Amino acid sequence: MGFLSGISYNFRGLVLGLRTPKLLFLGFVRFAALFILTVILGSILVLHRQDILSLLWNVPESQWLLWVWHLLSWLLSLLLFGVSALIGFLVSQLLFSVLIMDAMSKITEKMITGGLASSSTESFWHQFAQLIMQEIPRAILPIGLLTILTVASWITPLAPVISVISSCLAVIFLAWDNTDLPEARSLAPFKQRFKFLLNTLPFHFGFGLLFLIPVLNAVLLSFAPVGATLFQIERRKQQGNVPG
Repeated sequence: MGFLSGISYNFRGLVLGLRTPKLLFLGFVRFAALFILTVILGSILVLHRQDILSLLWNVPESQWLLWVWHLLSWLLSLLLFGVSALIGFLVSQLLFSVLIMDAMSKITEKMITGGLASSSTESFWHQFAQLIMQEIPRAILPIGLLTILTVASWITPLAPVISVISSCLAVIFLAWDNTDLPEARSLAPFKQRFKFLLNTLPFHFGFGLLFLIPVLNAVLLSFAPVGATLFQIERRKQQGNVPG
């Protein structure tokens, strides 16, 4: 499954989420958290957009270039809102969203297949601890890699190129954060799950690309676990691991 399939599954998850009361409620909770954090972070970033732009391009003295500078200032505002939504997602993820994401993934899997591929009789707290342990390597890898790229953009003249690469990696890792839920729940080894990511990079890039669009990203991120779980279920069916 490639790039276009990734986009398709994102919208399929959104449609199913809006039609299912339980998923709609959980998605609304995630959206509310994302919206509040995005507005707060976005307002802070936009208020300082000219300072940020000045770091990249000093205010030109030429009147002919000044209007271009102001235009870029507002374009930067749109980009900063997109970035603030991604940051808001990461913050909400660290606070509580991993539990909501896993709940949405379970509801979707039960709806489509009638049960869970890996059910557990262990206590809630034990399952929660397992889930957090699965999250640690999945969080450390993208944060570490993106931090290295950020530092590289500061000390090299390749900042524009590195910014594009960082954005692409960010959306891929955000997509993987959702598609990895069923695999993490079944306690598949991290090495196996990371190999799966590498083998499906076009799909994950397509799934996550829309997360860069302001406003739409907050809606799609809220219901992303649904589309990601649909993808995993159909992938398992193709492999013969899920009944019809």
